[in-house]
Formats: sequence, C-alpha cells, structure tokens
Amino acid sequence: MSFSAAHRYRRPDWDDARNREVFGDCARANYHGHSYVCDVTVSGAIDDATGMLVDLAALDRVLATEVRDRFNHRNINLDVPEFAEGRLVPTGENLARFILGRVQAALGDQPRVTEVRVAEDATLSATFKGANG
Repeated sequence: MSFSAAHRYRRPDWDDARNREVFGDCARANYHGHSYVCDVTVSGAIDDATGMLVDLAALDRVLATEVRDRFNHRNINLDVPEFAEGRLVPTGENLARFILGRVQAALGDQPRVTEVRVAEDATLSATFKGANG
C-alpha cells in the first residue's frame, strides 16, 4: 500500500531549539513530504477450504480505509487527529505502530497483524511488530 503525505516532527512542550536539536531538519516549520510504502504482514491458520489465512479483498478494503484514505495527500500533523499537536509525533515508528493497531482492530482477532513496515524511501523504513510478531 502506498500513500503520499506531509509531516514534521515537533513536540509543543519543547522550544524550537530543542526540537531542532532532537529532530533536525524534520522539525522545520515548513512541513516536508514523502511517498510512503506500507507493508502489512499477517499470520494465522490457513483455511483448508480456501487455502487462505485472510480474504485478500477484505484485507485490501481495510488497508484502503485505515491507510490510504486516512493518510494519502494529507498533512499528517494537521489532518490525522491522533498525530495533532501534542499527540503522537509522526515518525515512521509511530506510523507503523498506529497502522498495526488500526488494521488489527478492523480485522478482528484473526488473522493476527504481526508486522507493519513504513518506508519513507528506498533506504529509510521503520518496522513495528505486534505481540505475536
């Protein structure tokens, strides 16, 4: 699943100097964007009748809602309430953890979402593993 979005790293409880010290250029007031790629790994029992552990069409619908529709062409800091000022810093790690929780909640208990990887580009990614990952 891919999406394009803008963000910046900032903690409102820190002054600008501290934000720059910790987050570098990612703390600049002028947001910056990425073309993200999000990989979701699921695990579970394979259904003997279908040979699948998840209905891929259902998984695709969940990913469209929880990832693409939520983040694509958005400013994550401004448009996604969970990442608003004073809430989650929109790092790759926090995005991966957040997406894992949303996708798991939408799928129910089975299958288990074991891992979510969010890549900002070909060389920079963050992976969050679920309890069973």
